[in-house]
Amino acid sequence: MSKDPILKIKDLKVSFLSGKKYVPAVDGISFELKEGEILGIVGESGSGKSVTSLTTMGLIPIPPGKIEAEEISFEGKDLTSLSEKEWRKIRGNQISMIFQEPMTSLNPLFTIGNQLIEAIQLHTDLSKKEANLRCIELLKLVGIPRAEGILKEYPHQLSGGMRQRVMIAMAMACNPRMLIADEPTTALDVTIQAQILALMKNLNKKTDTSIILITHDLGVVAEICERVIVMYSGQIVEQGDVRTILKNPQHPYTKGLLKSVPDLRGKKERLYSIPGNVPAPGTINKGCQFAARCSEAFSQCFEESPKLYKMEKDGHVVRCLLHSSGERSDKHVGVTS
Repeated sequence: MSKDPILKIKDLKVSFLSGKKYVPAVDGISFELKEGEILGIVGESGSGKSVTSLTTMGLIPIPPGKIEAEEISFEGKDLTSLSEKEWRKIRGNQISMIFQEPMTSLNPLFTIGNQLIEAIQLHTDLSKKEANLRCIELLKLVGIPRAEGILKEYPHQLSGGMRQRVMIAMAMACNPRMLIADEPTTALDVTIQAQILALMKNLNKKTDTSIILITHDLGVVAEICERVIVMYSGQIVEQGDVRTILKNPQHPYTKGLLKSVPDLRGKKERLYSIPGNVPAPGTINKGCQFAARCSEAFSQCFEESPKLYKMEKDGHVVRCLLHSSGERSDKHVGVTS
């Protein structure tokens, strides 16, 4: 697998107009997605995961949104200066997205076939007959039986898992170079969830499509991702190799997320939960965003905003003042890769 980055994001800031002022939703995040890689982004609701993905897809309305970035590039092409017409050529063709709830993404008034054929013909020169054959091929690729019959059915006639498979087929219709999956298994039972994850992993292997998987479930990340970004209150608080972070998390928030995962070995202890809630955007103007909920916080945490610091492992960075003193004080980094 090539290690060249297909997507580069540097110092991305996204805010939304609320009343007369802009409220930050994403605050200076930087990361890269390598070719053929599956990258996980995890965090609670309100951490900025979906806003990041929508920005990457050019789907943030301006206004009320406001986007600032040093760089947002896809295969070396600057995405910040594209017109809507140019975006339509890329969106769905080179970059595709699977949304969280397929019932709101599929039009209930049109058959599955109509919607798939429209998506294919919008970006290719295939005839309707050729597009129909491509639809059948795609539905079989995502493990849907009796593909020809499914094309004639409406979204409400399918189960949640089948609708999500249709959405994956639609996203893969034009063989995109990059796929963004925004919590694609949240509304599904565990059996179907496992099938969808296996399907995405298989598609990644077969087509070498780079995938950004957005989720709040660390179990999902452990299953298929190679690297993981942990977000909190619009910031990246930890980033690195999945195995490294799951075995040796360095940020108190990441530790809390891992501690709150249910233990299936029969322990009767009460399930751990991180105290408090994610702060409303723009309400914390100084200090660490996580300090009020952190069991390891000290006075400096409420006064000084931590930067990202490199750990010993390559690519492992953490935003925490516990790692800013002593021998690690010279390892501050402003941009991650």
